[in-house]
Amino acid sequence: MDPWGLTTTALLTCVLLLIFLSLWSQGFKRGKLPPGPTPLPFIGNILQLDMKNMSASLSQLAKKYGDIYTLYFGTQRIVVIHGYNIMKEALIDQGEIFMDRGDIPIFEDFAGGRGVIFSRGERWKQIRRFSLMTLRNFGMGKRSIEERVQEEAQCLVEELRKTKGQPTDPTFILSCAPCNVICSILFRDRFKYKDEKFLYLMNLLNENFRLFNRPWTQLYNFLPAFRAYLPGDHKRIFKNLDEIKGFILERVKEHQKVLDPSNPQDYIDCYLSKMQQEKDNPQSEFDLENLKMTAADLFAAGTETTSSTLRYGLLLILKHPEVQAKIHEEIQRVIGHNRVPSIKDRQDMPYVDAVVHEVQRFIDLIPLNLPHAVNRDIHFQQYILPKGTTIYPLLSPVLWDSKEFPNPDQFDPQHFLDKNGKFKKSDHFMPFSTGKKKPFSFLPLTLK
Repeated sequence: MDPWGLTTTALLTCVLLLIFLSLWSQGFKRGKLPPGPTPLPFIGNILQLDMKNMSASLSQLAKKYGDIYTLYFGTQRIVVIHGYNIMKEALIDQGEIFMDRGDIPIFEDFAGGRGVIFSRGERWKQIRRFSLMTLRNFGMGKRSIEERVQEEAQCLVEELRKTKGQPTDPTFILSCAPCNVICSILFRDRFKYKDEKFLYLMNLLNENFRLFNRPWTQLYNFLPAFRAYLPGDHKRIFKNLDEIKGFILERVKEHQKVLDPSNPQDYIDCYLSKMQQEKDNPQSEFDLENLKMTAADLFAAGTETTSSTLRYGLLLILKHPEVQAKIHEEIQRVIGHNRVPSIKDRQDMPYVDAVVHEVQRFIDLIPLNLPHAVNRDIHFQQYILPKGTTIYPLLSPVLWDSKEFPNPDQFDPQHFLDKNGKFKKSDHFMPFSTGKKKPFSFLPLTLK
């Protein structure tokens, strides 16, 4: 055999041997993990997934492997749970074990374990407890969060009136409104929709939300071992995040100059006061880095989720004029023209309440959920999940469960109404997950 042919044969043999050893090793490590498709070396099961419709791909695999199965995103082991009963068992019945945040490489790299959405352990407990207490107690001056929402709603209506009934794309102003509510909570004051600083912040947020859904970003998450060598949009995400945190830091410095701990006016005042209280506590997690990341998390949690829900809700109501008519009748009867709606009206408006719930169910805003992780080895169902295993508790199969919601692919507010027209709760309603580590729960909780 000529030297070139010998070298080729040797290389091919080595590659095949490495593939065999990798598959054997992964199969050996799987042990008592749930079943799943055989992964390829280095890339795992990526080729078996439709990147444009991950939720459908994962649901299709559930038909073959059951409501709990194992996948590999690159070299990262993932356990998928599919369906209400198994999600309840994991996130509620055994929530203390499943409450860690799972690994999403791009979020890990830019958040660094800081803030409130992607932190873990004691840091997450301290910051979450403080944030919920601050928001729930309205510890930010004289105005409650509800009043801030009412004020912004009036501003949004005025912006819509300026269109004078002409065809318009409301996407931008529907994003401005929830972002301004977050600004009011964090920074005390809202911005005018044409304010240059506000437009700068909006552009950064909107660009990052777009970039998160690009193929290169998905590849970054699925092949984290190669992320240092990957070109693409993720580099712009990091740059934008640094600028968002710089925007926040400027406001923090302004607050530090006039801080009165006895009279906090917004979230930043409350946080800075907490920093002063705990400056001699070496175990405290309250520092400027966590403040910047937590504020960025609040923008992520409150801006895009709310604006997307408003946008899709508006489209659905336009598509269903019979729903629009019933909404209008209930608003006229309960609220009328002479006052601003309030959260107290909710109990007297079962149809509007049902529509809001059905919008969130139908649009399935976060189909894959944010990943969880188990914080110790656990015997779950008939399997053993090692400590640190990343868990994907899918929301789509819960929100679109045909037993709970007949004809789930149809937009129908009756899904949340009983035979007497009264609002009907459903345990399957979990648009932002369930259990202790719900990713986007802060603002909705303050208005419940």
